[in-house]
Amino acid sequence: MDRAKWFILITGLTIGAIAAILVKLGNPPNMGFCVACFERDIAGALGLHRAGVVQYMRPEIIGILLGALLTAMLSGEFKSRGGSATTVRFVMGVFMMIGALVFLGCPLRDILRMAGGDFNAVVGFIGFIAGVGSGVFFLRRGFNLGRAEASHSNVGGLLLPIIFVFFLFLLLKATVFNPDAGGPIFFSKEGPGSMVAPLGISLLAGLLVGFLAQRTRLCLSGGIRDFILIRDNYLLIGFIGIFIGALVLNIAFGFFKPGFAEQPIAHTMHIWNFLGLYLVGLTATLLGGCPLRQLILSGEGDMDAAAVVVGMVVGAAFAHNFMLAASPAGVATYGQIACVVGILLMGWIGWSFREE
Repeated sequence: MDRAKWFILITGLTIGAIAAILVKLGNPPNMGFCVACFERDIAGALGLHRAGVVQYMRPEIIGILLGALLTAMLSGEFKSRGGSATTVRFVMGVFMMIGALVFLGCPLRDILRMAGGDFNAVVGFIGFIAGVGSGVFFLRRGFNLGRAEASHSNVGGLLLPIIFVFFLFLLLKATVFNPDAGGPIFFSKEGPGSMVAPLGISLLAGLLVGFLAQRTRLCLSGGIRDFILIRDNYLLIGFIGIFIGALVLNIAFGFFKPGFAEQPIAHTMHIWNFLGLYLVGLTATLLGGCPLRQLILSGEGDMDAAAVVVGMVVGAAFAHNFMLAASPAGVATYGQIACVVGILLMGWIGWSFREE
């Protein structure tokens, strides 16, 4: 195995271990990192939805974006660019979030859930693979959202990181505000949003993950896509490392509990575990990256990826305000309908954006 593969394996082991440690320090079970869940919490912290149990300005997400930004700048890889069907990408971000909240987790959390013994996550992973495979079907038939153009100024690429710095300011100054009086940010007093690791450690963990993910181009949908298309296993090695790193520490901490029933922040409606991550896998493949990768690209100055991230935050608000998100009790009818609509819409986009 060459040096690059060793580096991404070590990166995966490190991220998996960090995720388990964050759970030990207070983050929700099997959720040391979850891009979708944590962006949902940020949407709640901003008051974009009214689900009081999932409201917290997650420093891990802020750290990932800023870690990628600093790394890209130091390596000379930061470049402001955009203009590739930006509005379409925003809408796709909305539905990628809806799919993730039907499953209750992003692809990264799916790996962490499997490392915690959650068999429901195995069902979701099979759905994710199927979704990526469907995305590859469209790629092979010429799917292309268009070419992004380099911007003559880096301002556009810096806007989302600047907004996240402002979010960090709000989090650090939270004690100045009175959420009961109407904001400007809100904090859960119970439920997953109230389960938090120490702020400083969470922020540093996010910065480290942002650095590692930027250097390795870590992406689960990209790894499965590359293996299907060209039998390249480079990116998959990173997620194998995440699984092993989290599994070893979950066992050491006593967190590993195999089975389907009574898994933390999960449900047993297998068809919707499958279809939720199917939608995420299909959407991520058409977008060129999973939720984690979209954050990293945003830190590199990609304004189209930033539109996806904003779309996911807005999608989280829609999911909770319109009763689309799942709960440990399962997926409500509206969530099931939204998931199917999302799959049909992604299929339409995949077919419509083919190059002749």
